[in-house]
Order: sequence, then structure tokens, then C-alpha cells
Amino acid sequence: MSGAARWGDLAPRLISAAVMIVIGVIELWLGGIFFAVGVWLLGGAMVWELSRMIAPEARGTALMLGALSFAALAVTWVVPGLMVLPLLLVAALAGAGRMPTQKVTFGLFAAATLLACYAMVSLRDGAGLLWVLWVIAVVVASDVAGYFAGRSLGGPKFWPAISPKKTWSGTIAGWVAAACVGFAFAGVLGAGAGLAVVSVLVALAGQMGDIWESWIKRRLGVKDSSNLIPGHGGVLDRFDAMLGGALLAGLLWAFGFLPGLA
Repeated sequence: MSGAARWGDLAPRLISAAVMIVIGVIELWLGGIFFAVGVWLLGGAMVWELSRMIAPEARGTALMLGALSFAALAVTWVVPGLMVLPLLLVAALAGAGRMPTQKVTFGLFAAATLLACYAMVSLRDGAGLLWVLWVIAVVVASDVAGYFAGRSLGGPKFWPAISPKKTWSGTIAGWVAAACVGFAFAGVLGAGAGLAVVSVLVALAGQMGDIWESWIKRRLGVKDSSNLIPGHGGVLDRFDAMLGGALLAGLLWAFGFLPGLA
């Protein structure tokens, strides 16, 4: 691969990333309903993309399921905690029932998407800004380190049958970057050095989220989930790793295994 081809998508990726960072920082800083609505919109968009990939001929169904997912997430803002899980699972199962094929794939991925979105909003609302910044920093650092290490160093593929671009060099670089983020946040969060280990696990969960989406796309013969974000493809293509990281962070918090919040 020539140097120009290897880095040809870098400019649009950086521009799109800059725009997303500006919007994300504003919503993160405002918090509350402003951050929540942004996450709900992303959740609805991701379910919309998932539906379009599985049933591209049913565009009306995709829009309906995207709107249903947004509505289900919005309702979690006012319902008691114990009601959230069945509410989001019912929304995912309702969408699975509308799929002509891949019902299990849709149901599982949609459920994971909605739960991850709920976890992110809950973490911002219940634990505070710095904890959400930690999750984002871990996933972004892992992704960026993996991208540059993988493109620069190459080497053996991590899981070529599912994600042919991912390499072991990029994967390990992502873990190292995540650990560094964990050490950087450990003091300000009062979490201790154990946060570095947890950060690696969150980064791994993010990488698995990325691989899961890649597996779905390869199974469906789709290159990108959509073309909404220049240089990145669709919302799922950009936030699939964040889904995995947020979901694991939320689970660790819920079960008292998140250092500093246990």
C-alpha cells in the first residue's frame, strides 16, 4: 500500500472528528438533559443504521425503529431504575420482530446499543463529568493509538476473518494507551492505580464492539453502516467502540467494580 493510499482518509477523518469533538464537549459540559438528548439521538441513529443494513428495502421501518429507540431512551429519563432494563429490551425485541432476517443479530446489537446509551447518560448524571470523560478518553486513545500503530507497524492481523484491517500491533498499542489514560485519571477520580487495569478492560470491550459491528457488516456485505460522517462512514462506524466501552463501564459501576465509585 502506497503512503498516499495508506493515509488518504486521514483529512476527512480529522475534520469530522473535530466537529464531533466540539459538539460533544459542549453537550458534556452542559450535562443533564442536553447531554442525554444528544446520546439518545445517537442511539436512535445507530438503530436506524442497523435496520437499514439488515433490511435496506424497508426504509420506513428503519425510521420507525430509530424513532422508537429514541423514545425508549427518552422514557428512561423518568421511569424508575428497575423498569429501564425491560423497557429497552422490549424496544430491541420489537425491532427484531420487524426484521425479515437476522432477527437475533438485530435484537442483540440493538439491546446492547440502547443499554450502552443508557449507561453513558447515567454515568454523566450519577457519577459526574470526569467519569464520562474517562470512558471517552480510554476509547478514543485506544482507537487513535491502534489506528496509527496499525497503519505504521502493520504485522499479523488480530482477527482477519472479521476485521481484516485490525492488527495485533494496533490492538496492543490501544491497550497501552488505555492504561496510560487510566493512570492519568486515577488521581483526580480517587480510583487508584487499579483504574489502569480497568481502563484496559474498557478498551478491550470497545475493540470488541468495533469487531462485532465489523462482523455484522461482513455478514451483510456492507462496507459502512451509512455515509453520515465523512471519513468515518456511519454513526455506528464511529461509535461502535464507544458502545462496548460504555456498556462495560456501566456494568462495572452497577455491580460495584469500578474503582473510586464502588
